[in-house]
Parts: sequence; structure tokens; C-alpha cells
Amino acid sequence: MTDEFGLVEPQEGEAFGDEWEEIDLSVSEADRIAKRKDRDFDEFRMRLKDADQFKVEQSVFDDATFAAIYKLVQDGYIEAFGGPISTGKEANVFEALGDENTDVAVKIYRINASDFRHMRDYLEGDPRFQSIGHDKGQVVMAWVRKEYANLQRAQRAGVRVPNPIAVERNVLVMELVGQADDRARRLSEVNVENPQTAFEVVREYMRRLYRAGLVHGDLSEYNLIIHEGELVVIDLGQAVTIHHPNAVSFLERDCRNVAKFFSRQGADVDADQLYDFVTADEEADE
Repeated sequence: MTDEFGLVEPQEGEAFGDEWEEIDLSVSEADRIAKRKDRDFDEFRMRLKDADQFKVEQSVFDDATFAAIYKLVQDGYIEAFGGPISTGKEANVFEALGDENTDVAVKIYRINASDFRHMRDYLEGDPRFQSIGHDKGQVVMAWVRKEYANLQRAQRAGVRVPNPIAVERNVLVMELVGQADDRARRLSEVNVENPQTAFEVVREYMRRLYRAGLVHGDLSEYNLIIHEGELVVIDLGQAVTIHHPNAVSFLERDCRNVAKFFSRQGADVDADQLYDFVTADEEADE
């Protein structure tokens, strides 16, 4: 792996405060499309169900999921589907062709297979979801919208994350980092040639997230990827605000995980010092 790493620049705009954008959890257009089941949608749904990459998902993708994909196609975010990139217990990620012939990743959460209790642990206490109910579908859709909003906020703060493009119900469209046949590698899969430099980039991204009001909550060598000399933070669905009741314990765990990995790679890292660096006031930088 290359030893040249660089930080992306924060986006220009007002500084972050305690403001939190409201996340709309009302019935989506996809639900209305699925309920109407007009001829165009029915034909689209059957084409997807007959496609090789979706055949194994027929039992877990409901009509509203197909309607969400249909809406994203109608809106021009998806032009054509490729094959699956990854298959997890809660979501599948597919390669797709997006607007202007760009390669995108389409992350589809399976409503019935998602870990409802695990998601609620990260949603409860988040000021954006104070009125979240106990309906499993609503919780999963809140999780997906939360992931989209977290990616937007991280990107504004100057953290290299996959660019979020669109969200509809339980489907998230974002930048595909790398290609399906030349995928970006997790840090757990590569030999880090300059671990100290890589660690300094990661800790700066952790601090930028924190100053933007977010804690990743599951940061480790498995949620950091490398592609063409660039470190990218992924899987921000579980990221919580710094006001979440478990934010401190989540950040402490992130620091332990990151310190443990980079220490094994030969970097001079201490979890407590990393925590102090991440949470330091901006005045301490001067």
C-alpha cells in the first residue's frame, strides 16, 4: 500500500453548532408507488425479479423495496444495475450505472433481515429521532436516512467518505469507491507501509467528525478502506451525535479499536491520547 496519504478539505460554509437537520420519516413515494401497482411498476418489478443478481433476494425484498429502486431509476440516479459487490446480513451492495455514466454503489437494506434491536440502540437518544416508533420498517428506514445524513455531514466537515447521492425508503445510492473488479481494500486486508502517517490521517478524520457533532461508533480497520492512496471512512449508519447518551463510550471504543490496529502495525499510538486529541477544543490547536 502506498505511504502517501492526504486529507480532503472541509467544505466552505458556516461552522457547525448544535443544530440538527430534521429527517423526514413520513410515508415515501416508494410506498405510494408500491400501493398503486400500476402496469409500468409491475413490469419493472418483474424485470428485476428475473434478473440474475436479484433472484436470490425475492424472498426478502418487498414490493416497496422494488418501488424504491423504481423511483430512483425514474429520477435518474440509477441507469442500469451491475452485479453485487457485497452481501451482508442486513444489506446488499450492488454496482450500478448512475447519472452521466458514473459508477455508483446501491446499498439495499433488507427490512425483514435487519437487526431491529441493534439499530434502536443507535437511534434512541439521537435528537433527530426522538419520536421514532417501534415499527421495524420505520426503524430500518430511519437508519438509512440517518446514514445518508451522516455522510453529508461528514463530507461537509472534510472527512473522506463515499459521496451520498440519493436515498429512497430503504435504498441508499452513493459513490462507488473503486470498481467492482478493482474494489477498494479494507485496512484489515492490506499491508500498511507507513502506519504512522495513516494513523495521523485517521485521527484527524475522527476529530473532524467529533467537531461536526458525530461519533462513528464502529470505527476499526474493517470500516476504513484504501483506494489509490486515499483513506476513506465507510459505514456511518450507526454514527451518533455527540449528545447521544452512549457517545462517550462509543468514542472510547473507537479509540481503542483504532489504537489497537495501528499499534500492531508499528505506529506509536495510545488510546487515551487519541481520545484527548479527538475531543480537544479548537483553541488547543493554536
